[in-house]
Amino acid sequence: MLEDQSRRFRQLGHVGQFDMHKLIFVLLVTCWVPVLNAEQKSSAPSLKLSPEVRARCLKELRTTMRSDEFWPSIHAAEGLTLAGQGKEVRAFLAPKLADVPDDQKRCGVVRELVRAGDVKQGKIMLDILDKKDDFGHVHAAESLYKIKQVGNGKALTRAMRQTKNPTLRLMAAGAMTRKNNKEAFALLRESVNDKKLDNARIAVWLLGRVGDKSDISSLKKRMASIDDPFARCYFEHALAALGDKSGQAALLRNLTSKDARLRVYAATFAGDVKLTAAGPALIKLLDDENIDVRARAAQSLLVLSRG
Repeated sequence: MLEDQSRRFRQLGHVGQFDMHKLIFVLLVTCWVPVLNAEQKSSAPSLKLSPEVRARCLKELRTTMRSDEFWPSIHAAEGLTLAGQGKEVRAFLAPKLADVPDDQKRCGVVRELVRAGDVKQGKIMLDILDKKDDFGHVHAAESLYKIKQVGNGKALTRAMRQTKNPTLRLMAAGAMTRKNNKEAFALLRESVNDKKLDNARIAVWLLGRVGDKSDISSLKKRMASIDDPFARCYFEHALAALGDKSGQAALLRNLTSKDARLRVYAATFAGDVKLTAAGPALIKLLDDENIDVRARAAQSLLVLSRG
């Protein structure tokens, strides 16, 4: 996934040569399962879509799911499931599982099959996390977090306690918070102030979904010292997910950013946090040059229309 996204963004001219730290963005943003906690649930009215816009959103997702670009196709599958088309997604992805070439991509396919209702497939990701070959470990931990499966917790706890790979450590902690693991929550909250901003961004991305309003002040405090718009958007969108109005205003601004990375991120979060005010901007993004932006805009429009 990281290599594919690196190539695509370079072709679009939005960023230069990617290093692994910048590529963390792709890992975090473009494959998230939106699961709102009790603090994040909204009573906002659903967005009213015209039949034409709704049809266009579904067409965009179906076309992208069948495209040759692997990760955008997986993201589009997510959008279709969230729009109530899980049966269609299962029918499309199930035959492909046997031919997936590597563990990272296998996690993507399995994750969407589980999200679409084929829950038994989740064990595949636990098996990948248990492998000695660590190629798919981060993707497996991230995907287990998204589908809220931890198995017996042993593999994830081991991944959370290792120190060689901080991304894996934090993703495993995110998964373990699904079982209200105190150690996992403590690690994420401590990592907000990690001296390495890349680690802090991952922790913030996770806390936006598993944290609560008590995390708002620490996120704002750390964000105050960050000037880079890309780094700040992690904090802004997490704050939006936690119900902070300034974060939601920033999310709306980021929908029109010149940076495709921010547009993808904001388009995804707009639906996740039920921000119906984003509707007009999301409709415009259906014409975006970036395939992921279009898919995420279509996904969020359909999610918002379902209330």
